[in-house]
Amino acid sequence: MGFRRMGWHELLWVGRLLVLMQLLHGVFGWGKDGHFAVCKIAEEYLTKDALATVKELLPDSAGGELASVCSWADDVRWHYHWSSPLHYVDTPDFKCNYKYCRDCHDAAGHKDHCVTGAIFNYTKQLFSAYQGYSPQLSYNLTEALMFLAHFIGDVHQPLHVGFLGDLGGNTITVRWYRRKTNLHHVWDTMIIDSAVKTLYGSDLATMIQAIQRNITDAWSNDVSSWENCGHNQTVCPNLHDELPIYRYASESVRMACKFAYRNATPGSTLEDEYFLSRLPIVEKRLAQGGIRLAAVLNRLFNSEVKIAQA
Repeated sequence: MGFRRMGWHELLWVGRLLVLMQLLHGVFGWGKDGHFAVCKIAEEYLTKDALATVKELLPDSAGGELASVCSWADDVRWHYHWSSPLHYVDTPDFKCNYKYCRDCHDAAGHKDHCVTGAIFNYTKQLFSAYQGYSPQLSYNLTEALMFLAHFIGDVHQPLHVGFLGDLGGNTITVRWYRRKTNLHHVWDTMIIDSAVKTLYGSDLATMIQAIQRNITDAWSNDVSSWENCGHNQTVCPNLHDELPIYRYASESVRMACKFAYRNATPGSTLEDEYFLSRLPIVEKRLAQGGIRLAAVLNRLFNSEVKIAQA
């Protein structure tokens, strides 16, 4: 049977579907450079035991380097369709706060299907296997590690805890200098790309080194608070009343309100003023993501226990 010509209503539906697919494509993560930076920073703060375990869990293709697979979760998102909602969490428009019970669900309302829920899940998988508490369960620990490393990066991108109404800035069309794009992509990729090209001699490694110098210098007094989770918890991607106020997702939505959305209305052109004032925020979030990823892995892979053997 031949194909019939579609009417304009059907063409409109297909067009909307294609637009939605393009928007969803922009929902995931820092760009590759951002995720690489988070994991590269984390590698420098891993304990000897944690580093050994990470290398043991990494696939052969990683060459012993966590940073090389830090974007893996983005690469497999079309194969693992179920993982798409795990890269972000939507919050109510203009509330500028985050609450796990209210916000952590996917579009179908499934609870815990968001980036903070994913961080808890993969931390629990690694913790259970590592501590030997659930020997009857068979987890893919390599994938759990790569998902965890990626999602800890994601939750530190402010617009991954952005507003539901604009899909974390994906529907806010802006110009980045002369290039038409959306606000989410600006924060995922374009601020970092512009910094690497204009300030760091087109060398990502130089940018990462500059961030590492800030960690040991300008931000040195803050590092212990970044690592702290309170109450001996392994990970704290969302804010609870009894924990310190500066927690992963809650920080991000505040940064989104204060910096990402401000002066970035639909149709606006973002140039030097926006770039130079937001770059320090991006660099600090990359630093916090790296420090916290290392802290989580160090707590998981301490020297007192061994991974439970199958």
